Amino acid sequence: MLKDRCSRAKLGDTSDLSVFMGAVIDEKAFKKIVSYIELAKASPGEYRIISGASYDSSKGWFIEPTIIETTNPKSRLMEEEIFGPVLTVYVYDDDKLDETLELLDSTSPFALTGSIFANDRGVIERLTAALCETAGNFYINGKSTGAVVGQQPFGGARASGTNDKAGSELNLMRWVSMRSIKENFSPPEV
Repeated sequence: MLKDRCSRAKLGDTSDLSVFMGAVIDEKAFKKIVSYIELAKASPGEYRIISGASYDSSKGWFIEPTIIETTNPKSRLMEEEIFGPVLTVYVYDDDKLDETLELLDSTSPFALTGSIFANDRGVIERLTAALCETAGNFYINGKSTGAVVGQQPFGGARASGTNDKAGSELNLMRWVSMRSIKENFSPPEV
């Protein structure tokens, strides 16, 4: 289903409301993201392209939504933040959930966003507790992008940023020097 949706995603000028995705931000980002795709293409024993992996810089820095499967949960594409339309997937055995949770907690120094999808409240609580250090922003049964600015704090953990929680009053503390002033309008009389 995901492969089908990615293949139908229209790329182009985002002023056209039928377009799903625009170009990446600049040439530097384009080249970096393409290097991950090329690494996957050059390493067929470790990676398998599920969909996408095409790109074009002739009229902008367009990269097709790309899904890559890896057999190595500690591969470069699993450990680094790509910041582009590349999803790397590692499929684990259901009976190895505990091992996989440890992998999630130890694979990458980065911890910007993460999400889990589950219906069982006990499973949700277990996974949330096990993954408490894996993301500065954590979503349950929701996509892992798009903090609501001004309503929801947003910031990474570990090597993903500085733990600033932009988008809420918590961020303001970074930009001010706090000072307390007390003035007594009824001083004690002698």
